[in-house]
Amino acid sequence: MEEKLRELSCERFTAELASPAPVPGGGSVAALLGALSASLCAMAANLSGARARDPAVGEVLAEAAKQAEGLRLRALSLIDADAEAFLPLSRAYALPKDAPGHAETLRRLSLQAGGVPLELLRLCGDITQLLERLLNDTSRLLLSDVGCAAAVCRAAADCAAMNVLVNTRPFRDDAQAREYERETEALRGDLTRRADAVMNSVRERLMS
Repeated sequence: MEEKLRELSCERFTAELASPAPVPGGGSVAALLGALSASLCAMAANLSGARARDPAVGEVLAEAAKQAEGLRLRALSLIDADAEAFLPLSRAYALPKDAPGHAETLRRLSLQAGGVPLELLRLCGDITQLLERLLNDTSRLLLSDVGCAAAVCRAAADCAAMNVLVNTRPFRDDAQAREYERETEALRGDLTRRADAVMNSVRERLMS
């Protein structure tokens, strides 16, 4: 693909998503959600840091903002990585089933495609860890943004997990596919628990 999906406007991206084209799809959307979550983390850290009265807290928040920016860029890169991994797989599925090496090609390309959302799941773990740190240092006026970042991160993780499983499902006798599924479910369960904890804490603080 000559034009990067991550460089499209919101209008263009959603139009491409709604079209009959094979990409972007759910995996790219999951990566976009991850980037949005990291962006909210960066905003909360930047604004809170600018208002911090304690210089030490300001330094902590500045470092958090820097980390969030790195996570945002990594997530954005996975929007295109997901599409680039899926395109050859979609072409392979169109080949005759009796084509030489067809089954092995599908297995290889499916696991390659599943590896991208698995990488996103790992990245969501880094975002969640950052959210847990921001929870205590963020300005009260920005707590809702931290909660929103947690909700979006959880959605990104759920979407990423489904995109791993759709690729491993036909190859459950394969050792690598089973390992992908094991790691996916472990990461998704952990992320769900931790993101929910952040959201619940934000709700409690906003209601107090």
